[in-house]
Amino acid sequence: MLEVETETGAARRGADGRRRIKRKTVNTIVWFVVLLALTAIVLYPLVWLVFATFKPSSEFGQNPGLLPENPTFDNFVKVVEGIAGTPLWRFFANSLFIAVMAVIGTLASSAMAAYAFARIKFRGVGILFAAMIGTLLLPFHVIIIPQYIMFNKLELVDTYWPLILPKFLATEAFFVFLIVQFIRNIPRDMDEAARIDGAGHIRIFFSIMLPLIKPALITSAIFTFIWTWNDFLGPLLYINTPEEYPLPIALRLYNDQTSTSDYGATVAVSFLALLPILIFFIVFQRFLVDGVATQGLKG
Repeated sequence: MLEVETETGAARRGADGRRRIKRKTVNTIVWFVVLLALTAIVLYPLVWLVFATFKPSSEFGQNPGLLPENPTFDNFVKVVEGIAGTPLWRFFANSLFIAVMAVIGTLASSAMAAYAFARIKFRGVGILFAAMIGTLLLPFHVIIIPQYIMFNKLELVDTYWPLILPKFLATEAFFVFLIVQFIRNIPRDMDEAARIDGAGHIRIFFSIMLPLIKPALITSAIFTFIWTWNDFLGPLLYINTPEEYPLPIALRLYNDQTSTSDYGATVAVSFLALLPILIFFIVFQRFLVDGVATQGLKG
């Protein structure tokens, strides 16, 4: 009798186990389908953009579908030739120069400012740090007019200096704060050991701090590059010469509502402008995840 009850209990447990496995499998399939659907929704604009680059301008407004009815490569040919006598590579070079200089300036100035806030004791450090954090609340549009007046008096309008110079002055408070948090989590014993060996702040900064805050620097570099590459308002305010336009401003030339708009070329150049950011993100996204996931964002 006892053996029969044991066999019945084992069979019941086996059936329960199979039901749990079946339920988990169904849940996994449901979640997979839901995530796949959400991914398709998120990526649809990008996929539509890729296929739209092969649509002739006459199809825009008539064929909102995904696939072009009369696929053509003319859009890329026109885009590569440039516009208003300026080749496309010139707009690319302008954007690349501004973005690279912005990354260099942001990393250099933000790292030094963060080290000063985190490791050097001086009068008013708390007030200055609070004031710097307070600038995060200021939208860019608030400082547009005074900043433009200042650069105009310095006769720097229609040059790249208004777009690059602030990056070398640690004006990006978010990145300074991010790096400060990284440095504050580095044990001060390392500083003390370096000082015993005769190292000063400069040697400690370059030999100890910079290698240890690499995740924060890479995260700052990624965001700075993407934000600068996509910046439209800054170049629109300060750059007046068409040959010096970066890509976001050049895009406007292909789609001018006051004259004939070439929507096919606009879509094609939009896709080409997206490629550097996409490649940059794919190459460095591992460092971005590491930077966000590490202790640097802990208060």
